Amino acid sequence: MTFPLTSLFFFFSLLLGSILSISSSSWFGAWIGLELNLLSFIPLITIKMNSYMSEAALKYFLTQALASTVIIMSTSMFLFNSLLSSPIMLMALLLKVGAAPFHFWFPQVMEGLLWPQTLILMSIQKLAPMFLISYLTTNLILVQIISISAILSALIGGFGGFNITKLRKIMAFSSINHMSWMLVAISINDMMWLLYFSFYVFISSSIVILFHFTQVFTINDLFNPNYPNPIPTLLIPLSLLSLGGLPPFTGFLPKWMMIQILVTNKMIITLSFLLFSALITLYFYLRILIPFILLSTPMLNFNMKNYSYVSKMSFPSLILFSNLLGLILPLPITVLY
Repeated sequence: MTFPLTSLFFFFSLLLGSILSISSSSWFGAWIGLELNLLSFIPLITIKMNSYMSEAALKYFLTQALASTVIIMSTSMFLFNSLLSSPIMLMALLLKVGAAPFHFWFPQVMEGLLWPQTLILMSIQKLAPMFLISYLTTNLILVQIISISAILSALIGGFGGFNITKLRKIMAFSSINHMSWMLVAISINDMMWLLYFSFYVFISSSIVILFHFTQVFTINDLFNPNYPNPIPTLLIPLSLLSLGGLPPFTGFLPKWMMIQILVTNKMIITLSFLLFSALITLYFYLRILIPFILLSTPMLNFNMKNYSYVSKMSFPSLILFSNLLGLILPLPITVLY
C-alpha cells in the first residue's frame, strides 16, 4: 500500500510533538506536545477510509482526549498543592500508554490499524508518556502505583493473548506485557528502561516488517499453502520467540539485565509476576511455532509449493541475524553491565 506525501508531514509533526513533550520544562508545555502528537496521529490512522480505521481513530481520539483532559486538570490542581494531583497525573499517563488497568482501548485500536501504524502506536506513541512517568518517580506512593500497574499489565498482557488468532491483537497484548517490564525499569533506573525500550522497538520493528512484507493478519494466513515464499513466514515464529525473551534470542538480553537488577534490589515478588507472565506469552508464541515445525517435516510438507526464492533471502536473513544477536552479544553486554 502506498502512502500519500501528506503522511510524511504528519509523521514529522508527530515526532515534533513527542520531542516538545519530553523537553518541556512545565507540565503545560508537556500537555501541548502530547496534544500535537495526538492530532498528528489521527490523520495517519485514517489514511484509508473504511469502517475499521474510522472506528480505530474514534476510539483512539476519545481515550487520548480523556487522558489529556485529566492531565490538564491535574496540572491546574498543582496550583493548590493538592495531594491528589500527582496520582491523577500518573493515572492519565498510564491511560496514554495503554498500561493496565487502563488497557481496554489498546487491543481494539490495534485491530483496526495497518502494520506501519501499529508500529508507530507501539513505539513512538509510548515514548513521551513514559518519559513523563519517569519524572514522577520521586514520590514513594507513585512508585508503588507504578509497580501495581506493572504487575497488572504483566498478568493481563499474558492471559489476554490466550485463544486469539488475530496477530494485531497478539502484538497488542504482547506490548502490554512488555510495558510491565518497562514500568518496573522506570521505577528503578532511567537508563534501564531506555535500554529495554530500544530492544523492544528493534525486535517489534523486525516482526511488524515481516508481517507487512507477507501481508498476514491472522494465524491462519501464516499457513497459506499458496504463498510463494515460505521463508519469511518461517522467520516470524522465531522473531516472536525473540520478542518473548527466550534465550538465546536477542529479546532475552534486556530481560536478563532486568532480572539481575530486580534480584539486586530484592524485588522478588515483582520479579515472580513478571517471569510468570513471560512464560504465558511464550506459550502463545509457541502455539504459532509448532505448526511450522509440523509442516516442515517430509510427510507433511505437501502444502508447501516448491518455488525458487533464493533471490529474496537477503531481507529475511537480515531479520534472522538481528534476532539471533543474543548468541553473539551476551559476553560483551555482561562485561559492560
